[in-house]
Amino acid sequence: MAVWQPSERYPDPRIEVIDPRFSRYVIFSAAVEQLGTGMRWAEGPVWFGDGRYLLVSDIPNNRIMRWDEPTGAFSVFRQPSRNANGNTRDLQGRLITCEHEGRRVTRTEHDGSITVLADRYEGKRLNSPNDVVVKSDGSVWFTDPPFGIGGWYEGLPGRQELPAQVYRWDAETGELTVVIEGADGPNGLCFSPDESVLYLVQSRATPHRLITAHDVSTDGRGVGAGRVHIDCGPGTSDGIRCDVDGSLWCGWGMGSEELDGVAVFAPDGVRIGHIHLPERCANLCFGGPQRNRLFMAAGKSLYSVYVNTQGATVLR
Repeated sequence: MAVWQPSERYPDPRIEVIDPRFSRYVIFSAAVEQLGTGMRWAEGPVWFGDGRYLLVSDIPNNRIMRWDEPTGAFSVFRQPSRNANGNTRDLQGRLITCEHEGRRVTRTEHDGSITVLADRYEGKRLNSPNDVVVKSDGSVWFTDPPFGIGGWYEGLPGRQELPAQVYRWDAETGELTVVIEGADGPNGLCFSPDESVLYLVQSRATPHRLITAHDVSTDGRGVGAGRVHIDCGPGTSDGIRCDVDGSLWCGWGMGSEELDGVAVFAPDGVRIGHIHLPERCANLCFGGPQRNRLFMAAGKSLYSVYVNTQGATVLR
């Protein structure tokens, strides 16, 4: 990893405009910042606007870190975290977490206690829930590849009892249902701003990783078979988020240094911009008081940059 050096000039040369449509997102006097480092593999950033802080998973170190906006302090929020990976918030502002070690999805209540939302399907243990989003009806959607049960570094070795799938947990009934079968390494996921489309990273698709688009059913409880929205080519996507315009902001990297960072795609699937980082970016989220600050969990560090758009989210 290259030693971090902040840009000394505006505009920041790390922010690359590939298509003129990306120019409207670039703030001339906003540069990429490193907010914290010292992690082993950063993942799952989630913004807490009511507390003015951000949480980010450090999977191999078995902890969740906290970055405070007012002071810039970077400290441990929870350890052990059961190898927490993806995080989000529900409609009541509670933390929803995917845990590799526990092979489960949990909710942290306002009093700090932890409720297990899902750890089994049809009597069989989940694999290692990876990433998670909450829909406006309160339902929790998450991916469940076997990545966290393959060794001791990001979880515990274990037997795969279920195929890799995407699930929906119903907030009213607690029922767990499969919404996507047969996905090739389901990983990052997010909804379009109007929740008519679910985007999914298929990280074991060959010969390239894919981001597929699945039309959400009229009752909002399932999705269609899906279509290829983005062929990642030589790049590698991981976590993804939509902005209010429907553009996809994708954690990116692996293969060569120039690929590391965040790739941005217009709603039509055309790559329009790239935010270059000195480390591969695994996951990201929008936050800040106006939801216009992009937080990027990349390798050993947490980065951010202000952009001229806002994240599409149901909760700040």
